[in-house]
Amino acid sequence: MATFGYGRVSTKEQTTENQRREIEAAGFTVDYWYVDEGVSGKVSAMQRPQFAKMLSQIRDGEVLVVTKLDRLGRDAQDVGATIRMLAARRIEVTVLQLGKLDLTSAAGKLMLTMLAAVAEMERDLLVERTQSGLARAKAEGKTLGRPSSTTAEQRAAMVKRHQNGESISALAKAYEISRASVMRIVKGPVHVPLG
Repeated sequence: MATFGYGRVSTKEQTTENQRREIEAAGFTVDYWYVDEGVSGKVSAMQRPQFAKMLSQIRDGEVLVVTKLDRLGRDAQDVGATIRMLAARRIEVTVLQLGKLDLTSAAGKLMLTMLAAVAEMERDLLVERTQSGLARAKAEGKTLGRPSSTTAEQRAAMVKRHQNGESISALAKAYEISRASVMRIVKGPVHVPLG
């Protein structure tokens, strides 16, 4: 029965060597080591090239060891799906961050369920804090969103030039903005009469 190790780092400048050392220091002899370098944690596990390759190599009943839970997926749902798929193949999944706990065991499944609930609560709190911050900023009169690439004077000049026959393309080139931006400026808000 072989032991597989998997590591992931977000940028090419980072190294997975520390992850491998941590796994070996925990007493595991890694027979096969797979690494996704320069792959964001936002990419689901199954879409990571080396993770997918590892899944095609690991046999039922073998062991997969990772240092942290986020190595197995981008969010609680992705991690849960990955663990269920591995458990169906009787692959033991050990996450060092959780104290060498096998996530495919009964205790591991309970831990995973609790972690998923905590992650969901954290997401909800983050959304709540973001909405509260946006409401406060609006109340304080702050302008939200990306800053305008043109000044009020430039927008007024564009409208006038367009009314005098200058094309959308020429204005876009002159002000170094997209044609869509020029069209929004020169067309202005659309008012639909009621009734």
